[in-house]
Amino acid sequence: MIQHRFKREKKTNIWLFSLQLGFFAGLIWGAFRGLLYYMKFTGIVPGFLLEPFFKHAYLLTQPGYYAGWLSFILFSIVASMIYTAAFRKIKGPWPGLAYGVFWWLVLFFVLGPFTKMTRPATEHSFDTLFSEFCVFLLWGMFIGYTAAQEYTNERTREPNKVLH
Repeated sequence: MIQHRFKREKKTNIWLFSLQLGFFAGLIWGAFRGLLYYMKFTGIVPGFLLEPFFKHAYLLTQPGYYAGWLSFILFSIVASMIYTAAFRKIKGPWPGLAYGVFWWLVLFFVLGPFTKMTRPATEHSFDTLFSEFCVFLLWGMFIGYTAAQEYTNERTREPNKVLH
């Protein structure tokens, strides 16, 4: 006799998922930003998010680097929570790419110069702006595409059939 047992659909907790996603986005892409700074592709210190709160000289030290990396991780957690809450059902990589571009524009053209996190964009070299643009593009795609795969992957919605 063949019995069909259906495994109940497991729903992903949106907040735990976005916390984990943001942590790894910040960890990976924050490290990549640090590497780009070390290799002089960008002139913006890894701890630029902390510029309003710490002296620039501190952010140039090793503890300042790690504080900056941690701030990027926290920023990524908040950004992934926003993305996951608002856009998780949109399929494909394009929304994530647009999300990364949105944050790049906000941080380097609007909020950054206003809060003194960064100098105005016209004072940065092309290499700096382009490198940061690419990092935020990849960072946004990482967040967006991961969320899309988790919440729109139709294969996970099909019941598992077990034959006995």
